[in-house]
Amino acid sequence: MMKFILSTLACLILAFVVVAQPKSREELEKQRQQLKREIEETEKLLNNNKTQTKENLLQYNLIAKKVNLQDRVIDNINKDLNMLDNSMFMISKDVRRFDLLLDTLKQEYAKSMVYAYKNRSSYDFLNFIFSAANFNDAIKRISYLKSYRTYREMQGDNILRTQELRKKRIQDLNGTKDQKNEVLKVQSKEMALLETQRKEKDRVIAELKKQGKQLNKQIAAKQKQMQKVNNAIAAAIRAAQEEARKEAMAKAAAEKKRLKEEADRIAKANASTDVKVNATKTTVTTVPKTTPTPAPKAESVLLNSENTALNASFEKNRGALPWPLDRGIVLMHYGSNSLPSGTIMDVTSVTISSEIGSIVKSVFDGTVTAVKPIEDMIVVIIQHGRYFTTYSNLSGVTVQKGQSIKTGQPLGRVAANFDGVGAIDFYISNETSNYDPEKWLKRR
Repeated sequence: MMKFILSTLACLILAFVVVAQPKSREELEKQRQQLKREIEETEKLLNNNKTQTKENLLQYNLIAKKVNLQDRVIDNINKDLNMLDNSMFMISKDVRRFDLLLDTLKQEYAKSMVYAYKNRSSYDFLNFIFSAANFNDAIKRISYLKSYRTYREMQGDNILRTQELRKKRIQDLNGTKDQKNEVLKVQSKEMALLETQRKEKDRVIAELKKQGKQLNKQIAAKQKQMQKVNNAIAAAIRAAQEEARKEAMAKAAAEKKRLKEEADRIAKANASTDVKVNATKTTVTTVPKTTPTPAPKAESVLLNSENTALNASFEKNRGALPWPLDRGIVLMHYGSNSLPSGTIMDVTSVTISSEIGSIVKSVFDGTVTAVKPIEDMIVVIIQHGRYFTTYSNLSGVTVQKGQSIKTGQPLGRVAANFDGVGAIDFYISNETSNYDPEKWLKRR
């Protein structure tokens, strides 16, 4: 019975140690603080954009992002509350176990005290020892009595220790309840903020819908502009392919000429040494015809010995490329975008908004294949092996065609879009496909 009580007490102490782990709550608190910082940054951008006289897509996206972040804050608080509820449940369970254990310990201690009272006289003690059959038996009885006395003392200590542990768990329970009350207050405050932000989002949507005709004109102009950029990308790729073919043909012709000259040289050398002076015999050595070994067919005409390694490195960095802007908000994603007016707009790039005049940087090493003005903006196209990155809606471009570019090198600055806010369109493509740039860029 004593072994059972001791093992139960040990399990309760271990459970107490396991439950009292603040690490997860600390992680939730860190996440919550990070979300609040992101909300503050979004609020700053939103306030900067309020200088515009009309609501625009950037304002809508900023508010939508803010609402999303606030939803995540609420979700974080709910996880915290669930964790506190689980902790309170486990603590209450421990308290009930301590109560049961105390009942058992007290019953056992009461039995031992009754037994000790009934056998309290010195005569009974001596009689129990001297009634032993032999000396060894007497020694065993003395050891038994000492062990029994120690057992009673240990029972008392266990009761006191269990009571202290129970008291500590009740204090923990009360402390956890106080923490939950504080978190509930925070939740109520954050829920009120979320409701305010949702109303603001609905207001912006309503204002954007009122601008229906103007927005439709902007969308049509944007689509026309994107088509021109796509045409410029296709033209740049075709020009790069044609240049690569010409270079390959020139190298092949030069190699063919070199092989012919080498064969002629060998033939002349053999003709001067193979004819031997012999009265009865003349030997002529025939030079075997050499055929150059054809080079293996490349995966793409754009790949050659100079850029194959660059191409492989670009592919290897998929999902790890730096963003072309140090700071920015994604206005439109690659593929279908549902606009506040209800219009669906398909794009082959990612539109990133930032302050007008912000520096636009290259996301990887490469060579500038085109710097093309389109309407009131400039487009820069950079080749990375068989891949191309395109930076549209730039101003103050500082690079030129044929220039070698390094990762992070400035290309130009962000220009204003149709809404009058700073934004660029960023593309990733090759000869056959356009790619989702956000899948190539590292996660923020």
